[in-house]
Amino acid sequence: MAASTAIAVTIAGSDSGGGAGIQADLKTFSALGVYGASVITALTAQNTRGVTGIHDVPPAFIAAQMDAVFADLAVNAVKIGMLSRPEVIEAVAEGLDRHWLSTVVLDPVMVAASGDRLLVPEAIEQLRARLLRRALLITPNLPEAAALLDDAPATSLEAMREQARALRDFGPRAVLIKGGHGEGPDSVDVLLDDEGFLELSAPRVATRNTHGTGCTLSSAITAGLARGQSLRAAVSGAKAYLTLAIEAADGLAIGHGHGPVHHFHAWW
Repeated sequence: MAASTAIAVTIAGSDSGGGAGIQADLKTFSALGVYGASVITALTAQNTRGVTGIHDVPPAFIAAQMDAVFADLAVNAVKIGMLSRPEVIEAVAEGLDRHWLSTVVLDPVMVAASGDRLLVPEAIEQLRARLLRRALLITPNLPEAAALLDDAPATSLEAMREQARALRDFGPRAVLIKGGHGEGPDSVDVLLDDEGFLELSAPRVATRNTHGTGCTLSSAITAGLARGQSLRAAVSGAKAYLTLAIEAADGLAIGHGHGPVHHFHAWW
């Protein structure tokens, strides 16, 4: 009899350019030895230069995808990415409750690397009210953490810690604020969980090919959790994987804008 297979599901938008969203998530799962399934919440017309269109999937069909996947697959962990509208957030929240899903990594995607908005402003309150408390971990970057708190982006480690504490009050068991948008020679992420604070640092890489970094990090964490790792081990491993993927990004020649990170740097 075959051994059990680690399975992760991404609930997110599709990136037609292949660098972020569902496509980045599935590449990350595969690179890290996890079987990936998906629930598509939106279709984007997108490339390395920007987003030219968004087509939202009807909430009833999002629910149908969730029911089909979770009724059949023994899912170990779930990553949630782009949820563009309040009714989409509601459909996903109801689906999580319906299937008793608790190992959930929520990446509150709001703006693409190109600067294009992926979440309508009126959906932020719905995100706070309906999904944050359902997450094991949320992974906002500096602007996303600020938007969730109606605050200015943190500019110091102490401010990141304060915002992590405030976000944890919304109900997630842990918060990881990503420091990629910050300044300085190192990119420092701040994790707050039941054990307290943990800072994860890596040297900044001089490259414009950073499309999909947030998606890749959150899906790498999800893959680690799906394989049975502790939260801290999954976060630390994901940070190391993403750093190598960014370092190898210039080895790819994809598009004319912000290219993707190299998800398969260990294999190609």
